[in-house]
Amino acid sequence: MNKTEKVQFVIDTLERLYPETPIPLDHKDPYTLLIAVLMSAQSTDERVNKITPLLFERADNPYDMVQLTVDEIREIIKPVGLSPMKSKGIFGLSQILIEKHNGEVPQSFEALEELPAVGHKTASVVMAQAFNIPAFPVDTHIHRLMFRWNLSNGKSVAQTEKDAKRLFPKELWNKLHLQIIYYGREYSPARGWKLENDIITSAIGRKTVIEEYQKKKKK
Repeated sequence: MNKTEKVQFVIDTLERLYPETPIPLDHKDPYTLLIAVLMSAQSTDERVNKITPLLFERADNPYDMVQLTVDEIREIIKPVGLSPMKSKGIFGLSQILIEKHNGEVPQSFEALEELPAVGHKTASVVMAQAFNIPAFPVDTHIHRLMFRWNLSNGKSVAQTEKDAKRLFPKELWNKLHLQIIYYGREYSPARGWKLENDIITSAIGRKTVIEEYQKKKKK
């Protein structure tokens, strides 16, 4: 397969496996999604979904959030990890949303990335999932799979995002990034990976990745 055929194979396979792509983080609006995505850094969606109801019961909008102290926020979100940084970020961005954006989550990468604790990936998720603006958030699953599939060199998340945007049609980005995440979790995890279960990597995978897997299996 040439690269164009490989890209189409990925698109077709993912669409067959995941025709529906529900957003993994529970939320009700752009603000609660933003907070949930921020909390998900170096944590799991499952863990975040257990904690956000406790936080949102107290504050599900920036006006109520700034009525809490940073320490109160930290105590609630402690189970998701990195709570000192995340609690400061949640409180700080809520203040800025009130002061600069009338309490609303802005619909631009630039404005989102100016918020405390909001990096490019978080901004991309919010733009894609809250506002349906084309973006290609790259998490660890996408970074790993684009390398395994020989569609990116794996040197940086920024390069992986550039390659994904160059290779895949823009109208598919928002759905495709979720499909790849679902696929990575189910068929191509970082740990306990079995090439024989990985439909896409088996068909189009990087030669060195496959050879390395086969060497480990022989040991």
